[in-house]
Parts: sequence; structure tokens; C-alpha cells
Amino acid sequence: MRRVTGLSSARSKATELPCGQTGVPSLLWTVSQSGTRLATVHPLLRFWPDVRERIGVYILVLLLTLFANGIQLLVPLITGHIIDGPIAHGDLDGLWWPVLGVLAIGIAEALALWARRMVVAPVVSAWEVKWRSRLFDRLQYTSVAIHDSWESGQLLSRAINDLSQLRRFFAFGIPFLLVMPLVIIVGTIMLTALQPIFGLIMLVMAVPTIVTVSIFEKRYRETSRQSQDTVGEIATAVEESIQGIRILKSFGRSPWAAARFSSLSTKLRGLEIRKAKLDSWFWSVLLLLPTLAQAAIVGVGTWGVVEGWTTIGAVVAGVTISMVLRMPIEMLGFLLADALMSLTAAARYWEVIDIRHEITDADGTIADDPDVGHHRGELVFDDVDFHFADTEVNTLTALDLRIAPGQTLALVGTTGAGKTTVAALVPRLQDVTGGAVRIDGVDIRDMPVNELRRLVSVSFEDPILFSASVAENVAMGSPGAGDDEIRRALEIVCAKDFVERLPNGIDTEVGEQGLSLSGGQRQRLALARAVIGKPRILVLDDPLSAVDVDTEDRVQRALREILPESTTLVIAHRPSTAALADVVAVLDEGRIAALGTHEELLATSPLYRELMGAGAMTESRGTGAEE
Repeated sequence: MRRVTGLSSARSKATELPCGQTGVPSLLWTVSQSGTRLATVHPLLRFWPDVRERIGVYILVLLLTLFANGIQLLVPLITGHIIDGPIAHGDLDGLWWPVLGVLAIGIAEALALWARRMVVAPVVSAWEVKWRSRLFDRLQYTSVAIHDSWESGQLLSRAINDLSQLRRFFAFGIPFLLVMPLVIIVGTIMLTALQPIFGLIMLVMAVPTIVTVSIFEKRYRETSRQSQDTVGEIATAVEESIQGIRILKSFGRSPWAAARFSSLSTKLRGLEIRKAKLDSWFWSVLLLLPTLAQAAIVGVGTWGVVEGWTTIGAVVAGVTISMVLRMPIEMLGFLLADALMSLTAAARYWEVIDIRHEITDADGTIADDPDVGHHRGELVFDDVDFHFADTEVNTLTALDLRIAPGQTLALVGTTGAGKTTVAALVPRLQDVTGGAVRIDGVDIRDMPVNELRRLVSVSFEDPILFSASVAENVAMGSPGAGDDEIRRALEIVCAKDFVERLPNGIDTEVGEQGLSLSGGQRQRLALARAVIGKPRILVLDDPLSAVDVDTEDRVQRALREILPESTTLVIAHRPSTAALADVVAVLDEGRIAALGTHEELLATSPLYRELMGAGAMTESRGTGAEE
């Protein structure tokens, strides 16, 4: 797999930016950190424009969360009043209102939690859909070179796992992260109001909490990033093993695939265990500190009751408030871990969104509904240079080639000469690094991308079909095409007979990547997809390599008859294909070495004779005719 060093560098830089601390156990912690800490939460802050659109609803969610968790603090005050009031004075009639008050608080808390869930679910689900759509749209317009540089599993994990993590965090994590520190602060103020020494005990407890968080945050952030990246590697391994199951079985390499998967799983297990260990230490501290605070309040309070400077009700209320505060303090461990994973997920998401569109319209945009207009179809390669992003060595150098409107040109050459690269430049799957590709005298970089791709239709040697019916796969080349047009395209590529023998004809589902069909069948369906729209320019990269010579000859002649005005560039490996072309170009080391008809080149070009001789020898041995 080709790697783009520039992207790898950008990705490593992005790895340093994400993740970090977000308003956890004390507001003092967040406030005391300056621009450095703000930079760490930047991936999450970038979602602000989406949040702002529904800020009113989100504020309601925050208020409901605050109400549901803050109202619990009233129960200890009522309990203290009952002890120092009705119980101390034997006033049983005075118990009714406090008891009803506790009941009302419980009901109000339950209703607030119910309302919060009902309000937040549709909002965050809509955001998740929007973010997935944005990421998918970005991937559709990202250049092929960028796609080649990313493992598919990494993209899948970002589109699925990371966005699910963000949805949960915006629904649960952020509201509680913002509310819990407020609840702790309010509870501490209430303890101070009851007895200043109780509040002091809680403040003393906050110091080791902040120190623990500062140690935990950095280690957990790094481990979380490694874990989420490893999930992407596992997804890639699973996808490749499924797609390559025939190869693995044919070569008996299933044990190798299993060992590879086991190695990645073991790596993930180690990272998850490390996260669990960090969690265990952090949770242990957060559980221990409130317990010590409670014990201190009980001990100091008991001494105060004996000495007469406090009451039993105040001590009970203080202990009860510390127990109520224990839940939000303990939740900080979960919330911090969730925040760090969400920061990593957000950073990984923006890494994809921030990929620069390398292939766009001249004004930097991408046209969505272009007007194709009239084009003659002259295709010119004007002093074209090209090299891949991960090397400075040219694949194509000073390539000059002209294909007249309606002409068919066969491009031949040795393996690695750059034939497929030439084919990829026409629809701008790659962009030239020097010179220009022109259609009717216009640099294709100055044409709207979608206009260009409606002018140009392609079919490659390795056909890609989608998990859909035959008709849907073919109609992708001409959206809205009817059944008659689909059948006509199938007839042109000699695929009508085998399609009619399928269980449901053109409505038969071909399965993932069309693997239920033979290689020749898949190639012909891909070619039907390319020709159904009667393109002005047709680029064929050895699209019939898996069919017999006779079928290829019939398809080529049908294309010449049905699409006489289409300018055709065909990558050829067989003499029969080259012989049908109007002109043949020989590509050698990225340059045009010879140009002429099939007969002319056989007479004048030793390289062409060598190429065609090898091809003729292969055909004489009977290349597999695969129906």
C-alpha cells in the first residue's frame, strides 16, 4: 500500500494536538490552565457551530441535569431539620411536611432525568447523522492518492466507533462534566454554611484529587489514542481477511491471518489492560478521598456535639451531604476517561475532515449539478509530468499525446510503464504534476469536476461492484436509466445472456464486490456501467482481461458501432485489442516511444513487436476464457 509521507506527518502532528483535560474535578483546575489546556480541548470546541444551532435545547438539557443532581442536596438539610426539630422536641405532627418534601424531591428528580433523556436523544442523534454525512462527503471528494495512504479500517473506525463515542459524550459526558463540579461546589458551600470546618475538610480533599487527575490525564490520553488506533488496525485486518478469503484459503494462509489478527488483538488487550489499571488507581483514589472526608466529618462532628458547638442534626446533615457529593466525585473517574476518549475520537474525526481537497474546481469548490454542454471530445496530453506524493521520481515525463474526437487509441507498454497512471489522469483521479491534460483545448483542471466526470467514463481491469442488483450497478453509469437502456448496455458488452440466466435477471443481487460472479462477468458488468451513458470520452484500462479473445473482439466491435463518436483510450495487452484501434501508442518509461497503427508499429518498433509477440504467445497458449 502506497504511503504519503506528507499525510503521515500531518497525522502525527494531529496526534499531538488532540486529547487533554476538560473541566473535571475542580473548576480551579480548568481556570488555572491557560492556552495550553485550551489547545488540548480544541478538537471538541470545533463542534461548537453545530452545537450552537441547537444551543437553546442543549441549555435546557444542562439545566435539567443540574436540577436532577442538585436537588438531592436538599434532602440532607431536611434530614438535619427533622433531627434537630420534630425528633428533638417530640413533635410528631411536624414530620409530615418534611417527609412530603423528601417525596416531592424524589419525584422531581425522576421527572427531570426522564425529561433530560427525552430532550437530548433526538438532538445528539441528529448531530451524529450530520457528522457522519460530513465525513462521508469528505471521503467521496478526497483524492485517490489520499485514500491509498489510509488503511480502510482506520477510516471505518472513525466513521463508526469514534462518532458513536462522540454522540454518547455529547449526550451524557458534557452535561455531567459541566454539572458535577457545580454540584460539588454548591455542596461544599452548604457544608461550610453548616459548619465551616466541614467545608474545610472537603477543600483539603480536593488538593490530592487535583494532583491525581493531573497525573492520570496525560497517561490515559496517550493510551486511549493508541487503543483507538489499534481498533482501526483490527478493522483493517478483518476487512482484508474477508475480502481476500479466496487467496488465504488457496495458499493455506489462514493460520497466518489468524496469527496476525491474534497479534493485533493481544496488542489491544494490553492497551485496554493498561487503561483499566490507570482507571483502577484513579477510581481507588476518588473512592478513598470521600470516605476519608466522611470519616473526618463524623469524628469532628461527634467531638463538636460533645463540646456543644454543633448539633446532632448538623452532623447528620453534613455526613449526608458528603455522601451525596460522593456520587459526583466518583463519577469524575468515568467522566474523565470518557472525556479523554472523546477528545481522541474528535481529533481522529477532524484529521479526516481536515484533509485538503486536492482535486477541486478552479475556484476551490466542487460543482454539484454541472451543465455538461457540448464537447467534441478531443483529448490531449500536453507535456505531462507526474509523480506520486511519496516520491520525486517521475512516473510520466514530458508525455505528449493527442486523441482526435471519435478516435480509438490503444496504449501499450511494459509493466510499470505508467499506463494505468495515464488512465487515472483523464477523470482526475490523480492530477498532473507538470504540463496539462486538455479536452477540446481546455485544461481539465479548469473544468468543474463533476462536468469532467460526466464527460469521461472509465472501466478498470479490477472491476468494483457494489452490494446491489445488476441493474443498480450498471445504472450507476447513467442515473435514472431504464431497464431497456440497461439491457442494451449489457448486450453491447456481451453480458445479456449470462445476466438473463441469473435467478432474478437484472434484479439479481450480486453480493459484496460482486464476488458471486466470475472475473469475466464482473468485468463486463463494469464495462456496461461505463458505456450506458454514451460518454464523450471512454477510458478502458484493460477492462476485458478476464474474458476470451473472441468475446473481447465482439465487445470491441460493438463499442465501435454503438459509440462511434466517443473518443476512446484503451490500455491494451493483446494484439487483437491493439489491431482494432485507429492508432497505437507505445509507452516506455513514462514517455511515448512510438506512435502509429498496429501494422506500422509491427514493422518499425522493436519494442512493440516484443510486447505484441509476448501477447500473441500468451493467446496462442489459450488465455482462460471465463464466462
